[in-house]
Amino acid sequence: MKKSLLFTVLFSAVMVAQAPQGAQPPVLPGPPPQARPGKTAAPVDFTGYWVSPVMEDWRWRMVTPVKGDFASVPITAEAFKEGQNWDPAKDEAAGLQCKAYGAAAVMRVPGRLHITWQDDNTLKIETDAGTQTRLFHFNSKAPANEPASWQGYSEANWERPVRGEGDPRNDIPPIFSTRTGTRGKSLEVVTTHLRPGYLRKNGVPYSDNARVEEFYDYHKAPNGDEWFTVTTVVHDAKYLNVPFITSTDFKKQRDAAGWNPTPCSTR
Repeated sequence: MKKSLLFTVLFSAVMVAQAPQGAQPPVLPGPPPQARPGKTAAPVDFTGYWVSPVMEDWRWRMVTPVKGDFASVPITAEAFKEGQNWDPAKDEAAGLQCKAYGAAAVMRVPGRLHITWQDDNTLKIETDAGTQTRLFHFNSKAPANEPASWQGYSEANWERPVRGEGDPRNDIPPIFSTRTGTRGKSLEVVTTHLRPGYLRKNGVPYSDNARVEEFYDYHKAPNGDEWFTVTTVVHDAKYLNVPFITSTDFKKQRDAAGWNPTPCSTR
């Protein structure tokens, strides 16, 4: 018998013998449990129709900003130069009308979402603005040969609430580090394999090496209205001096009222 196995058997026997009458024997640390399907593990329900009330950034969200209006975006000199070359007619001619509807920007585009489960490990978000489809993959990694696309490849995970030190469940790493004070009502997403696009319709660029991190925080108002806030963090060493962070609110609707799929637009 190997020494490690012999030690485990003897340790268990001693602990059981010393345990008070009626007490449960201690559970020795073992391998972490297998990940449950994303749908089964969901702490909250994001499915349904949602609308984004525009309560801030009207000048950049409700209308197409003028060329050169890059205020509040921490762009590099290279990005500034690239943005000055923005030409919507040229994008239209090249079939690039969806450059402002990629994963790094689409949640800021005013409109509605339809969220459903495509399967037990894939949450699907459809946008009526630009008719885009985002797929959030649980328990899955991006394939090495994944082609670049507007929505890229999104790895998703339910954010875990803070646990005590030594909890063996901490051995199952989330995509990000758990944020202090959360209650496990957040969906966290990392998106890569993106086509180059715009952070705003007026040509503020992000590159094909951009990485998008998102936190979807669900909450319910005292009157029963359901909301979620998505905090989007865009990392792009080529075009951003520091990560670009936005937060966008969505309110749940009773039905599909107002749902109006429209194609991408450059203007």
